[in-house]
Amino acid sequence: MKFLRNLVASILGSFIALGLIFILFLLFAVSLSESEETVVKKNTVLVIELDKIVKDFAPKSDDPFDEIFGANNKKMGLNEILNAIENAKYDSNIEGISIHTLGVNAGIAQTQAIRNKIEEFQETGKFVKAYADIYDQKAYYLASVADSVFLNPVGEIEFKGLSSEVLFYKNLQDKTGVKMEVIRHGKYKSAVEPFLANEMSDNNREQISSFLNAIWGEMVTEIAESRDKTSSELNKIADGLLSRNAKLAIENKMVDEAIYFDTYEEKLKLAAGVPLKSKLRTIKLQDYISTGKGRVVNTASNRIAVIYAQGEIIYGKGNEDVIGQELIINALRKARSSNSVKAIVLRVNSPGGSALTSELIWREIELTKEKLPVVVSMGNVAASGGYYIACNAHKIIAEPTTITGSIGVFGVIPNISKLAENIGVNAEQVKTNKGPDYSGFEPMTHAFRTVTQEGVEFVYTTFVNRVAAGRNMTVEEVDNIAQGRVWSGIEAKKVGLVDELGGLKDAVIEAAGLAGITDYRIRNYPSYKIDFEERFSDFPFAATKEELLIEEFGEENYKLYQTLKQFSKISGVQARLPYVIDIH
Repeated sequence: MKFLRNLVASILGSFIALGLIFILFLLFAVSLSESEETVVKKNTVLVIELDKIVKDFAPKSDDPFDEIFGANNKKMGLNEILNAIENAKYDSNIEGISIHTLGVNAGIAQTQAIRNKIEEFQETGKFVKAYADIYDQKAYYLASVADSVFLNPVGEIEFKGLSSEVLFYKNLQDKTGVKMEVIRHGKYKSAVEPFLANEMSDNNREQISSFLNAIWGEMVTEIAESRDKTSSELNKIADGLLSRNAKLAIENKMVDEAIYFDTYEEKLKLAAGVPLKSKLRTIKLQDYISTGKGRVVNTASNRIAVIYAQGEIIYGKGNEDVIGQELIINALRKARSSNSVKAIVLRVNSPGGSALTSELIWREIELTKEKLPVVVSMGNVAASGGYYIACNAHKIIAEPTTITGSIGVFGVIPNISKLAENIGVNAEQVKTNKGPDYSGFEPMTHAFRTVTQEGVEFVYTTFVNRVAAGRNMTVEEVDNIAQGRVWSGIEAKKVGLVDELGGLKDAVIEAAGLAGITDYRIRNYPSYKIDFEERFSDFPFAATKEELLIEEFGEENYKLYQTLKQFSKISGVQARLPYVIDIH
C-alpha cells in the first residue's frame, strides 16, 4: 500500500513539473512572438544609459528562463558597449551620442574605458552631449567628455574627491564572543585588520590614500582636459563642494547650461538635423547592441582568444560571476588546441580568493605559454589571487585606474569559544593522534596556529617566487613591493608589476604583435552553459536574491551582510584583496 501511495505521488509530481515547464515555454514563445525587430533610422541619436550592471563579459544566455524573466536585460558587457560605440562612429544613421545616466553601474576602470571610446567617437566630428538631473561623481566623470554638459536647473553635481570606508569588528567580537582567528603574512594585508583592531593602521591608511590619490589624479586630469580647466581648479571645486547646485556648477564651468530636459531635447534635434516640430529619434545603447552592433564583423581566419576571468576566485567549476579553475583551464586548453587561435588575452577582473585555484590557473598559463603568446588585460581590479593568475603572462597591461598588487596571503577561522562559555556550552574532543587539531568551541592552540602559519608562509613564498619569475625580478625586489600592498595601475607600472597602461584593445593589439599577425578576429571564452538541474537549483522568479535582500535590509546593511558572508565561506589559505573596496 505504501509503495502504491509513493508511486502515485511520484507520477502526480512528474505531471505537475511537466505542466509547469509547458506553461513556461508557452510564455517564452509568446514573448518571442511579441518582440519587434529594432531598426536604426536616419538622424538617430544613440543614448548611453549605464544603469544596468556592466560586466567585462556578459554573454546573452540562450536559457529560455532568462529570456522570460528578463535576466539578460539586467547586465551589459563592456566588450559589447565598446564595440557598439566603435560601430556607431561609422554608422551613417547615428548622428551623435547623448549621455543621459543618473548613475554608472560600472567600475572606475570600466567607466574610463567607455569614456575613452566616446572620446574616439568625437574624433569623427559627430556630436556628444550630456544631460542629467543629478550627476554623481562617476556619472560626471563620464559626462565631462561631452562637447556640452547640461544640468537640470535644480540639479547638482556630486564632486568631492574619492573616499573609501572600512568597517572594524573587534568590539563586536568582544561583545558577542564570536571571534575570527587570523593568520597572515604581509604588513599591508589588511583584509583581516578589521578583526584585529578598532581603527585603521598607519600602513593601511598609507596604501588606501596612495591608490585613491592616484585614481583621483587620473580622473581629474581627464576632466580638466575635457572642460578646459586645470587640476588645481578642479581640486579647489572638490574641496569647497563648488558644484553642489546648478548656479555654482555654471559659475565654476562644470556645466555649460542649466536647462530642463525638453530644452535639452531641442538642442539634440538641432545637432541631429531634425526639425524642432518633428520627433527626436533616439535608440538606447542596449537596443543598439541588440541589432548586432555589439559585434565587430571580421572574416579573418586568424583568431585571438580573449578569456574572461571575472569575480572572486573559488575552488571548483566557476561561472559568469566567479572564477573557478575548471572553466578557465578548459578555456585555455580549448584556445591553445585550436589551429586558428594565434594568441591569448586573459582579461582579469578579480579581487582574488582561493590560493590553490590561483596556482592551478597559473600552471595552466605556464603550459599555454609554451605554444602561444599570453597577454593579460586588467580591468577594475586584478589583485592578490587576481594578480597571481596574471603574473606569468608575456605582457601585463592595466588600466591607469586598475586596483592591483596585494601580493600577500591570509587565513581566517571562526571561533566561538567565548560565546560558548558565556551561554554554558562545553565541547569535549576525543582523538586518536597527537597532531594539533582545531575546534571552534575551544581557543586556538599555539601548536595549531604554528602549523597554520607555516601554511600561510609557504603560500606567500610560492606567490612571491611566481611573481619574481614572471616579472623577471628578484625575490627581494618583489617582497619589497608585496607584503599585501595595494597599488593603482599607474603605481603598479612604476614598481614593475605591469608593463603598460591601456585597455583590452591595447592588450589585443599587443598579443597580435607577439603572434606576428595583423589580420585577426576575436573569439571570446569561456562558454557558460547551465544544465537543467543547475537552472532549477537557482530559479529566477520576479527578482534575484540580492535584489530582495537589498530591498529588505537597505544597501548599506546588505554590504555589511555581504562582507560577513564572504568571510564565513573562506576555506583554506587565501590570496585576496585586503577588503571590499567601495570607492565613492
